[in-house]
Amino acid sequence: MSDQIKVFLDKCKADLDKVPALQKAEESTGVDKLYLVTGAVVLFMFILYSGFGAGFLVNLMGFVYPAYQSFRAIESPDTKDDTQWLVYWVVYSAFSIVETFSDVVLAWIPFYFSFKIAFLFYCFMPQTEGAKVLYDNFLRDFLKKQESAINTELNKATGKDD
Repeated sequence: MSDQIKVFLDKCKADLDKVPALQKAEESTGVDKLYLVTGAVVLFMFILYSGFGAGFLVNLMGFVYPAYQSFRAIESPDTKDDTQWLVYWVVYSAFSIVETFSDVVLAWIPFYFSFKIAFLFYCFMPQTEGAKVLYDNFLRDFLKKQESAINTELNKATGKDD
């Protein structure tokens, strides 16, 4: 068993060696990067499970990585990644609207923020393409049916006569 743990830790260290920011953090603090990452994960989990600051942390995770990837997609010549991130933002927006109106109920669900972060990871990870699954199976049909009503209300709100 201990050999398996050692192999796992060696693989983790090798992966962490590829991250320049962790190299700098290790050099400036004198603390092994594996300990730094472990501490960050433990702190993250504590915040997530304690509820104190969990909403902020989860929303930060739901914005920072996707926003950066959206920037990269805009700057790349490939349009497939543009579509992936546009779909993510549509799904995230719909989720945020639903969450706003069901906030009172959601606050009583144990480990809600853990579920929310898992959901957001499912949505934005390229390996799962969760946002695409949700968009294709639920949101697209709903938005297509409501498109003309939405356009009418938006035109009224903006003063356009289209």
